[in-house]
Amino acid sequence: MTGETLRLMAVHAHPDDESSKGAATTARYAAEGVEVLVVTCTGGERGDVLNPSFAVPEGHGFESLEDKRAVRRLEMAAAAEALGVQQRWLGFVDSGLPEGDPLPPLPDGCFALLPLEEATAPLVELVREFRPHVMTTYDPSGGYPHPDHIRCHEVSVEAYHAAGDPERYVVEGGAAPWEPLKLYYNHGFSMARLRAAHEAMEGAGLESPFGDWIESRTAREIPEREVTTRVEVADFFDRRDAALVAHASQIDPGGFFFAVPRDIEVDVWSTEEFELADSRVPTSTPEDDLFAGVRKES
Repeated sequence: MTGETLRLMAVHAHPDDESSKGAATTARYAAEGVEVLVVTCTGGERGDVLNPSFAVPEGHGFESLEDKRAVRRLEMAAAAEALGVQQRWLGFVDSGLPEGDPLPPLPDGCFALLPLEEATAPLVELVREFRPHVMTTYDPSGGYPHPDHIRCHEVSVEAYHAAGDPERYVVEGGAAPWEPLKLYYNHGFSMARLRAAHEAMEGAGLESPFGDWIESRTAREIPEREVTTRVEVADFFDRRDAALVAHASQIDPGGFFFAVPRDIEVDVWSTEEFELADSRVPTSTPEDDLFAGVRKES
């Protein structure tokens, strides 16, 4: 790989996911000269307003799916600028998070209901166009059971394996096949991370928001996925935070993502974690670099 610019593609379900999952990592690599492309599968049109102080931008509405899509695009552009990354849309429609018992059906035409090949085709073409060495996405559970997150995992894995095959997803005049070298799953708030933050906050005499969450996850015996790769990103938490608040309709500046004081976070959990799902280059775990095995010493 000596002399070639490294490229990283991070595939996410909705605008704002790129700012809450691996954001400081993408900011770090972008700052180091890696070409970083965030791919957003849907427009986030069915996301609820989660920020009580949100005000609809002047000149915009927020009633229809089209209105919401336009606002989310503004937010995404600001977040991408904060992270220093490129960003592309796949153009699919948010499926929403069904709630109730029984769960209501998903809306017609949404991302999660599309046939897998139809949902994957534009991502395959984008992989061939951008030619990433490394891709990141969600684990098979989606990280949590949102239908778009699960479908994001499915299309990302399908694209990772299919993009290098000239017999699959053939597009006349399309980009040449390209085979990414590594695939990772993002890890979010692991139990180890929650406990470290919880204990540090209580030790500092602060009220921790994580006690009930830890108890709930412990009671449900949710299995922890393997962490293979920890990327040091403390110097890029500010860029992650700027990207988060750029999503003003979704992120409460006084809410969950900002509950842990940054000095405590840097002290107890200065990394972002990933799970190596597949590698076409020799590497050994644990790693501290998504490009381990891709970079070669000159």
